[in-house]
Amino acid sequence: MAVIKANSNDVDLLARLLRAEAEGEGEQGMLMVGNVGVNRILSNCLDFMNIRNMNDMVFQNPGGFEATQKGYFYQRAREADRRLAQRVINGERTWPATNALWFFRPVGDCPPTWYNQQNTGRFKAHCFFSPTYGDCPAVY
Repeated sequence: MAVIKANSNDVDLLARLLRAEAEGEGEQGMLMVGNVGVNRILSNCLDFMNIRNMNDMVFQNPGGFEATQKGYFYQRAREADRRLAQRVINGERTWPATNALWFFRPVGDCPPTWYNQQNTGRFKAHCFFSPTYGDCPAVY
């Protein structure tokens, strides 16, 4: 059962985002990017107030994803990426992105906090950051 409303266009949009943001991180890294995106739709907190659908989340500005500014994002969604997108839409969560609202690729080590959110871990090149339950209960 889906944790957010999503039609086929939403699945394609998320699939393109997963690929553009984390293709080099493999399926697990792409699922984590999807977790962050779904969490932003669910959260209604911090920088993600009133982000209620896929389009709002993917194209949020400021505070959105860098991939939307690159041509690679605008390629057609692949079936394998659509399947990954559907898995996160259906509620699959992958640590350390389980409750994360942010991720980025630092030059060195992951900082302990980013935008006042705790580092929950690293996967390959990306560090993930989660809010507290008190700040964003909807992502828990």
